[in-house]
Amino acid sequence: MGKKNKKAKSAVADSENGMPRHLRREILTIANELLEKCSLPFGSRNTEWNDFLDVYQVVEKLRKKQQNYVLHHDDRDASLSGFVSWLHANKIDTSAVTVADFGESGYGLKATRDVKANELFMTIPRKLMLTTKTARNSVLGPLIAEDRILQSMPNVVMALHVLCEFSQQDSFWMPYLKFLPKSYSTGLYFNPDEIQLLKASPTLSDILNQFRNITRQYSYFFRLFQGHPEASKLPIKNLCFDDYRWAVSTVMTRQNQIPSDSGDEMDTALIPLWDMCNHTNGQITTDFNRDLDRSECLSLRDFQQNEEMLIFYGPRSNAELLLHSGFVYEGNEFDRLALRVGVSKNDTLYSMKAEVLARIPLNSNCTFYLHADALNPVDGDLLAYLRVFSMDHAALFEHMFGDGSSERQQNLKEFLKPVSKANEIKAWSFLETRAQILLRAYPTTLQEDDEILLKEGLSENSRLAVKLRRCEKRILLNVVEYCAAQKERVLEQFFASDDGLISESCEQERAAPCSCAKFSEAHIHHGSSGSSERNDKGDGASHEEHRFIVGGDGAGNEKGNFETVALESSKLENGIEDGGEPGHLSADCSDRSAVVADAEAAAAAADN
Repeated sequence: MGKKNKKAKSAVADSENGMPRHLRREILTIANELLEKCSLPFGSRNTEWNDFLDVYQVVEKLRKKQQNYVLHHDDRDASLSGFVSWLHANKIDTSAVTVADFGESGYGLKATRDVKANELFMTIPRKLMLTTKTARNSVLGPLIAEDRILQSMPNVVMALHVLCEFSQQDSFWMPYLKFLPKSYSTGLYFNPDEIQLLKASPTLSDILNQFRNITRQYSYFFRLFQGHPEASKLPIKNLCFDDYRWAVSTVMTRQNQIPSDSGDEMDTALIPLWDMCNHTNGQITTDFNRDLDRSECLSLRDFQQNEEMLIFYGPRSNAELLLHSGFVYEGNEFDRLALRVGVSKNDTLYSMKAEVLARIPLNSNCTFYLHADALNPVDGDLLAYLRVFSMDHAALFEHMFGDGSSERQQNLKEFLKPVSKANEIKAWSFLETRAQILLRAYPTTLQEDDEILLKEGLSENSRLAVKLRRCEKRILLNVVEYCAAQKERVLEQFFASDDGLISESCEQERAAPCSCAKFSEAHIHHGSSGSSERNDKGDGASHEEHRFIVGGDGAGNEKGNFETVALESSKLENGIEDGGEPGHLSADCSDRSAVVADAEAAAAAADN
């Protein structure tokens, strides 16, 4: 009898939480391997893809071993009635809206009556929200109190909180959690072929880094859960990668900030029902009422009965929306493309240029944005940078020491106050050439992308990738046209200032193409930033995301929320690339150097 009891206890220990001990050991070995591989950023632009594939293949091996132990998700459609009943049981007024399936865009909120602009149509009390406070008061609390990573990363706390609650059938939030999408279309769900569609897009590197950071986090917590005494009480001790990816995407696409009970700080929160709203252009119409302790959402505009109720997530680029929210909104008024620029330290005028830039103030290496706004794709900061970058010694000296140098520095950001005709032409020509080079780096044209999107059988992730690169190309094409128009404006401005007299050199400049051959390509790097456009099917194409900070600055879920686990700050902090070393492009295509060489040769030929 005693031997039987020992065998029974051994069997239980060997299959703790349903996962055999030998498998836990194998997974722990893989987790240690992944933690080592992901503790440093991927290599240079030439090696980061191979570094990613190395990690991706190990993760796939891990997922295969864990496939029988991933948390089960019920059919989402069948969970809808339970979610609605839960809302009603907690006295949520749904008289103005109902949850509805909008086909291709998935679930959203439909108006059950006419709703006027600025009308309060939905309120959600704090007690229904999952927050960092409810996490601290849960089974996770003791572990949070002891682990410095959890103490510094509320978003990770929320992901683990979601998993713990989802693993407990008696959880207060279970009806809400069961109705969440079972998968998402964030970058974490893209396979290598789908990511490759973003070749030449700055978002490619962002997706690779996001994958590396989340893999590193997973590996850290799996290892922590195997040895920490407080982890033995968790229902997710044997954490699976697929479950962590799902929880991270759930929080990343839905999180918001609300004031804490005391009002002294902000809590990260998931807000049931409200997070079903899809996105359109507009303005933030949600806030937190501290007196009534609830979030309140006002109607963005007039909505008619049976029309989908939409809100504005905040001013975010499509790259940010895809990376953190899992969708691309092609009508995005706030879309932009990051352009990383840097003055090479090999430039003989580097010190003077850096000094003038510092007085504006701008860094010698920084990131600017090219905007989707057709009329204003370039802002004053980028213009000032280009003007300084294009200055000769005399102009630099004049902006540093000459009489009125302070006023001239201020004028650098003014579009109608050029440094000189030659400088202005040079600055706009430089940006025009760079935009053309970036366009040529994409493997397809805009027209070819249009044709690809018409094909049947294209995966949702592939479709999103093609949509994103199409939006980026439109921005670059607009910049090329804008630069040409600005050069024409400059010529007309100086023509007028000469009282109708055009010098011979001016006539030659008007007739001849402008060249930037003398400016090394190494000086500019293509970098990264940093819905009714949302598919909420829960089939890997869901776009339920949020978005902005309730009662905050409207910035939404900030990039990098899930991208830093500072196990050792010197190794694991996810810093933003500073523009690369002089002589190297931050480009995501292996043949970009050839493109650059072609452009430079063409420019040199034009000079000759």
